[in-house]
Formats: sequence, C-alpha cells, structure tokens
Amino acid sequence: MIVVGHGAAGLAAALSAAESAAAIKEAIHITLIDKAPENAAGGNTRWSPSYTRMAAPDRVEPNFIEDMLAATQCKGDRRYFTRLAQEAPATIKWVTAHNIEFTRPTYYLAKGPPRIQPQGGGPALVREMSHAAKKAGVEFLYDCAAKALLTENGQITGLKVTRNKTEEILSADAIILASGGFQANAEMMRQNFGPGAETMRLISPGTCFNTGDGIRMAFELGAVRAGDWSGMHAEPVDARSKGSAPVVLVYPYGVVVDQNGRRFFDEGSGLVHETWEWFARNIHFKTPNSIAYAILDSRLLEISDYQRAIRSEVPPVRAETLAGLAKQLGVNQANLEETVGNYNASCIGDPALFDATRCDGLSARNHLHPPKSNWARAIEVPPFLGYPLVGAIAYTFGGLATDEHARVMGSSGPIPGLYAAGEITGHFYGTAPNAVSILRALVFGRIAGREAIATLKPKK
Repeated sequence: MIVVGHGAAGLAAALSAAESAAAIKEAIHITLIDKAPENAAGGNTRWSPSYTRMAAPDRVEPNFIEDMLAATQCKGDRRYFTRLAQEAPATIKWVTAHNIEFTRPTYYLAKGPPRIQPQGGGPALVREMSHAAKKAGVEFLYDCAAKALLTENGQITGLKVTRNKTEEILSADAIILASGGFQANAEMMRQNFGPGAETMRLISPGTCFNTGDGIRMAFELGAVRAGDWSGMHAEPVDARSKGSAPVVLVYPYGVVVDQNGRRFFDEGSGLVHETWEWFARNIHFKTPNSIAYAILDSRLLEISDYQRAIRSEVPPVRAETLAGLAKQLGVNQANLEETVGNYNASCIGDPALFDATRCDGLSARNHLHPPKSNWARAIEVPPFLGYPLVGAIAYTFGGLATDEHARVMGSSGPIPGLYAAGEITGHFYGTAPNAVSILRALVFGRIAGREAIATLKPKK
C-alpha cells in the first residue's frame, strides 16, 4: 500500500493501516511518499495551529452535523459529515495514545465554536505521528513525487514516481491520496479563480508543495469532481511579514481602506472566522494593487490580550496624525482623513458597549456606507496604527468525490483500491467550516488506512 502525502491525513492513513495490518497479522508493506525533502515534509499541517472543532476530546457539539451542512450551503454530503461526527471522538483518543495531548486553546479574540488543539500544534502532530508510523514499520520516501496511478483491469497496481530525478514504478494494491489541494499550481489557480489567482500569496511554506498532483492523477483514472471549485480558504496577513500565516485579525475593531483611502466593506459584519475568507479574496482580486490597510487607534492596545489576534512579527505602522499614517502607508491622505472623519461622525453608540470577544451590536448610524454593524468605535486617540494586508490562500475546496468510507468515487461507483483524505477531497462549499480541516484529515485518514487494509488480499 502507498500513501501519498505527509500531512495529518497521510500520517493518519499510514499509521492506522500499519496498526490494522498488525492486528490481523498480515505482512503488508506500507510506504508513505512525499515530494518534499524530509526537513520540509508535513504540508500545511506542519505549519498549522491545528485547531480542531470539538466540544471536548470525547465529543463534538450536538449540532455539529447541521452546522457543517449550513457552512457548506447545504451542498455537503450528510453521510460524510455524519461519519466525521461519529468517528471524531475515537480518532482523537487514538491520536492521544500516540503521545499527543489535546488542550483547549485560547482562540484569537472573538468567541466562536468550541475547539481543542494538540499541544504544540501541527508540528507536534507531524513529529509524533511520523515517529509512531515509522515505529510501526511504515517506510518513508522523501523527495519522491507521484506522477501517475497505474491500473490493470480496473484495479490499482502501482504508482509512477520521480525520485532522485529518476522515474520509478512502485507496486501497490491500494493507494491513499492525501496530497492536498492545488493552491500552488498556477495553471489550476487561473483556471478556477481567474486571472491573477496564480500570484496569491501562499499562507505557509508547506503550502508550496500542494500542486494538485493527486487530483490530476485521480481524474486521469476517472474520478468524479466534487466540492466548490471556486472556493478557497484564505486569510488576511501582514504584507510586510516573511513568516508563516502572519494573520492580522484586529481589522473589525477599526476600519479597512484601500490605497485610495476608501472603505469597501462592513468590517463588523461578523466574527473574524466568518469574514476572513471573503475579506482576503476581496483584497487580492478587487482592491487596487491587491492590498488593503487596517486603520486603528491606540485603544487597540487596551483590548485585553489583543496580541492573540495578531501573528505578524512586524509591529504596526504608527503616527500621531492620520496624515502621517497615510504617508507612511502610501494611502491617499485626503481621502483617508475624510473616510475616518465620516466614520467617526457615525459612531454615536456608547463606547462602553464595546466588546472585542463577541458581536457587540455597537453599530454606526444607518447612513454610513458601507455600514459598520459591530465594534463601531471612533478612531480618534493617537497614536494611530496601520497594518498593510494581503490575502493569503491556505487551501482550495475543489477536489475528489469520496464517500463515508474514504473511497474515491468514479462515475459508476468506488474506484477499486483508491482512497483519499484531507484537503484533496471536495466536501466544502462556500466557506470552510471553522476548525474542521485538521479534524477531517485525521478522521478520514484513519478511516482510509483501515478500509484499505480490510480490502487488501496479500499476494501468495
């Protein structure tokens, strides 16, 4: 058996497969390959905080399935999300048994669905699950790029790869694809999101390895498309930072302007995890030069634990006047002063109602356009602060159709011997359900490993 991809889904698949084979006392050789070198392998997981949407390690929220369907605009597969909910507690218990402790994290500033998190985040998941898989006998091949799935009479027989600049054939009776989306594939990005999509910043170093290889190979074999092919998870990040995922999520507490100094959306229309995808895409595709600016005043610094909502290592631009701030940011000075002046005049609510942790109902007067539905507090206490923001893509939604058994679906049913888990699978529509990406990678990676072993018949 071969697993393609070294993130949470691939590691869960390889480890569960090795344990399942041992449990039935079958000598099944399991290989995990990744196109990255060993010191960079781990995909998005390696760089992720790995927030996991569960009420506690032993349970999901009672309304979990309905929330998933609502987030996917009722286009999601109920059977898929039902299996996710059913298997989540046992999966987390299984992961915990491999030296990974889950805690309840502090999540930015705004409250939202309950989450747990592996202690040490994604790096801990990659480290400990890799160690466990190797100990269980899984062979790891790095700098090994998958090129084509091989079949005979409709059954998986192997995988064509490039390793050390040499083409090889690896034999396999089952293959699990866990190689992520296509966000680092310029052609696929342009094709699905339009001109300019290929220049969108990648949110982490691991994202650059997600070039859609698994999706392409499965399509060549007749796999069915699924998910929202015009959908992506993206977040606003500090344009100046060179770090991984340097998000700036304090924008609801001030105003956001383009280079012309004009507002272009309701910064307070929802909690950050409800607005960040639209905001990040809008920055990249619709604002001049694909950049925007969060404008705040010194009262940001008075918000308790405000630093939780900023992961950029670069401090904000500061100035004693709006004119000085505009000059440093490269924003139209006159327009910025006018924009902030109009905004301030509309902030007539009681500032004492301001609450950064929830939608506080502190709205601006109705004549303000665009409106400000929450956190509408005047920007008037110097020094004034500014963050230049760009949109960064984390993963794409379009991918392979899979069922609740993690089998890749063809036009007439499951493709024998082919499984998939994680971001390569197309189960998200519209927006990504908050804190579900790692959870579904672990759950369906584990399912894929078990299912593949259960259907393999070792050659005699």
